[in-house]
Amino acid sequence: MSSTDRQLLSGDAAIALAALHAGVALGAGYPGTPSTEILETFSELGGKAQWSPNEKVALEVALGAAYGGARALATMKHVGLNVAADPLFTAAYTGVPGALVLVSADDPGMASSQNEQDNRRYAVAAGIPMLEPADSQEAYDFTLAAYELSERWKMPVMLRVTTRVCHTQTPIRPRASVPQPATAHFVRDIKSRVMIPAFARIAHQKLRQKLNDIAEWNETCSLNRVIQGDSKFGIITSGVSYMHIREAAPEASVLKLGMTYPLPLKAIADFAKHVERCIVIEEGDPYLADAIRAAGVTVGTKPEMYRFGELNVARIRRILANDTSPEPPKPPGKPPQLCEGCSHRVVFEGLRNMNCIVAGDIGCYTLGVLPPFSAMDTCVCMGASITVGLGLRHVLPPEEARRVVSVIGDSTFVHSGMTGLAEMIYNPPTTGHVVILLDNGTTAMTGHQEHAGTGRNLEHNPTGKLSYEALASAMGIGRVHVAELGKGSGEFEQLVKESLDSGELVFIIARRPCILVAADIRQYEKMAAEKCAAAQENP
Repeated sequence: MSSTDRQLLSGDAAIALAALHAGVALGAGYPGTPSTEILETFSELGGKAQWSPNEKVALEVALGAAYGGARALATMKHVGLNVAADPLFTAAYTGVPGALVLVSADDPGMASSQNEQDNRRYAVAAGIPMLEPADSQEAYDFTLAAYELSERWKMPVMLRVTTRVCHTQTPIRPRASVPQPATAHFVRDIKSRVMIPAFARIAHQKLRQKLNDIAEWNETCSLNRVIQGDSKFGIITSGVSYMHIREAAPEASVLKLGMTYPLPLKAIADFAKHVERCIVIEEGDPYLADAIRAAGVTVGTKPEMYRFGELNVARIRRILANDTSPEPPKPPGKPPQLCEGCSHRVVFEGLRNMNCIVAGDIGCYTLGVLPPFSAMDTCVCMGASITVGLGLRHVLPPEEARRVVSVIGDSTFVHSGMTGLAEMIYNPPTTGHVVILLDNGTTAMTGHQEHAGTGRNLEHNPTGKLSYEALASAMGIGRVHVAELGKGSGEFEQLVKESLDSGELVFIIARRPCILVAADIRQYEKMAAEKCAAAQENP
């Protein structure tokens, strides 16, 4: 196959291919549906990719690469950008001498998420340009355009995609050639890179001027296009909604926006002026509609009920007909459940039997909330199990407080659990606290990726390994236990009961490899041992 032949790719794979063609020196991220496959594919294609402990770290690593004059990529799902928001806002001030593209993969309808926030708001709040592809071809083209824009204006660019774009396969035709970046080289620029207030005030003014310049450029940008149709009816849209609109209303005139921040308000106003009726159709929040109306352009928008979940052809037809009658119920699906033989079952059976108050976390073990266990009382965000559990311990009457347990997975603990342990040591509840770390040796929920506690990198090759036991002891927790989980012995339940009764700070590592990857893990370890032996024989 020629490098320019048509290929059938998902949006995630198209972004990865574009990153490779753009000469991206480093991709960093944290796995999370629907963004996970971007870095996995980038690595498979030969790019340098790595999993970071969390999204903040990933963005900062990518930012450092861009400070060095390289092209860098940071990937994450929408809630991950909450974690990475701190460096993002200041990175807009500092700019980058290389190029930095941030992929935010949103999840309308919450196929695998705890909320369906619309991260287009982040581009506005942080002050960075944003592109929204509608299919795999645009995912490829817009990724390349994002690097061109980043280098032109010396600032980060957000590529905002959604579940349907990420996971749907559509044809793409790669470019025959893409200009490659110069060799990475660090150039000292203290006033631009060190954001003390005196420098940051100037940087903020420069950022706003850049955004004004980009807004003017966007008025005639080729990333936006008008599809001429009936002058009586016009639709303004972006992203995957465009694909549905072309089927639901093929006769309509359409303004498809590719760069959705800063908006081309003159072009939008001109489009609206030349149609009798104009409506904005978009998934999620009325981000476009609010901004366009605020600029004084009269447009219609979808009823509130269509703010929730993904749009499709049928829903868009209802929007155009202003149909606000109840939507047909979705056919019931099979509820998710923990795998048969999963070691998490032992944990949640025990916590249920002891009537514990369980502060839970994000991962496949979140399914412990469902029957037959019904053994999870809170689940907020990555790492919150420890700190929410501590809050409960501090305020509940002693007889209730002694029943509180925090449950967190191994990848989640690496992501954002360590600061919870620091809080536990620094502000210990009078009744003590019990944290149970479920160590199944993988990031199971998102497809069994590696993390800093597995001792293997993204390519499953050996690397440094975090020791939870040593970490907890070093942080000052006096009672650290490792429980090798087995069903039916009752040993785990007895350990938890003794820990709750102790009134002390206890850290329990409930360890057993995920049954879906146990064989793979053994193979990785065997290959690592063989490589090590070969290296010793042939130093």
